[in-house]
Amino acid sequence: MVVVTLQRDKCIGCNYCVEMAPAQFQMSKKDGKSVLIKSVDAKGFHTLKSADHTIVENCELAAKACPVHIITVKET
Repeated sequence: MVVVTLQRDKCIGCNYCVEMAPAQFQMSKKDGKSVLIKSVDAKGFHTLKSADHTIVENCELAAKACPVHIITVKET
């Protein structure tokens, strides 16, 4: 299982996550912040749980590229 978490409230809209992992992230047209596709929101933490381990590399690149460090990726 892969768990990707985004603290959306702290997003500055730099778009690096979309560049690194376009299948998992997109930018909101409403507020210019990142959206973790197919995630569940719990108190500002948007979490995606996936059995698809092929997303790990791109999501880790997105996490490393994020200048405000609001993306985490965990594999179980």
